[in-house]
Amino acid sequence: MTRGVALLGLGYVLSQFFRAFLAVLSPSLRVDLGATPEDLAFASGLWFFSFAAMQLPVGWALDTVGPRRTAASLLLVGGGGGAALFAVATQPLHINLAMVLIGIGCAPVLMGAYYIFAREFAPSRFVVLASVMVGIGTLGNLVASYPMAIAAETIGWRASLWGLCAITTLTAIGIWSVVRDPATPEGEQRGSLLGVFKIKALWFIFPIMSVSYAQVGALRGLWIGPYFEDVFAANAHQIGWATLLMGIAMVAGSLAYGPLDRVIGSTKWVIVGGTALNLAALVALMLFPDSGIILATALMAAVGFFGATYAVIIAHGRSFMPPQLVGRGMTLLNLCSIGGVGVAQFLSGRVYAASQPAVTAQAPYVMIFTLFAALMAAGLFVYLFSRDAGE
Repeated sequence: MTRGVALLGLGYVLSQFFRAFLAVLSPSLRVDLGATPEDLAFASGLWFFSFAAMQLPVGWALDTVGPRRTAASLLLVGGGGGAALFAVATQPLHINLAMVLIGIGCAPVLMGAYYIFAREFAPSRFVVLASVMVGIGTLGNLVASYPMAIAAETIGWRASLWGLCAITTLTAIGIWSVVRDPATPEGEQRGSLLGVFKIKALWFIFPIMSVSYAQVGALRGLWIGPYFEDVFAANAHQIGWATLLMGIAMVAGSLAYGPLDRVIGSTKWVIVGGTALNLAALVALMLFPDSGIILATALMAAVGFFGATYAVIIAHGRSFMPPQLVGRGMTLLNLCSIGGVGVAQFLSGRVYAASQPAVTAQAPYVMIFTLFAALMAAGLFVYLFSRDAGE
């Protein structure tokens, strides 16, 4: 079981990488393929939307055929195939198609691990295990930052993608060979998606789940690159360092949030406090968008750290789910999270396009930061009416 979870963790590292590497490649893709920031926002949004669209089928598959076949088959066909298509791309359309495939391939890996945690471990341990898995997986963000910039510069972005294709394929084969599906207790009744929607407590969690990762995923996955390039004339190395620091902050935040609910005694208020600080960092980016690359990097890192509430929110929702609804319930929450990033990317791309020609270099990005802050504030307001599992 440990080796299987480790391989699913490696799959999640790849998932985190693929959702974030466009930021570093944006200068190269602009030169080689003519891909504009709006094109890349659209491609990034397609990754998140295809990932989100697969969550309900993945939830059914986890509850029906188990995580081994679900994760291995999709990662092999979608992840490996999408990376190969990206490597031979000659125009932005090919990037779009590749990101759709990669999103499909990455869709089951984290939920496969969470399904095992929910089935094999006590609910009280779920939040820590879930946070550790996210923290480890977020290492993919680090590889997608400065190391990816170096690889693209040294061997070229196409060769780098072929290497990723090979790693993804081998990971999928390993998952098929090693992962063991948890046993289903005899006589357990089948759940349904309708049963998840009947859990009223989840309706106050869906909105915060939809916006909590949206600005983190959108900024780290794309906008930090064009923002630094346009406002601070940053090169690939500087963008790589900034994304690396933001990725490290995301890892640290994921690991920090895990034990906090036990220390504070409330999952809800851990999430409220972290989201409020995340919102404060976004507002600071709105107010001081051109005050220097150091301040901008620090604020991006703050967004990454305080925005790492994903696993804690999943754990909050998990606490209201009966065993037969775990697969469908967690993937529905994940659909909200990843779908929220997709919506944010599409909306931010439209906002960027609408602000052209820009009055100042920072003006389009102020509008994007404002959009993300407004979405975050709305989700937080609804979440204030939620309750902890023990109430």
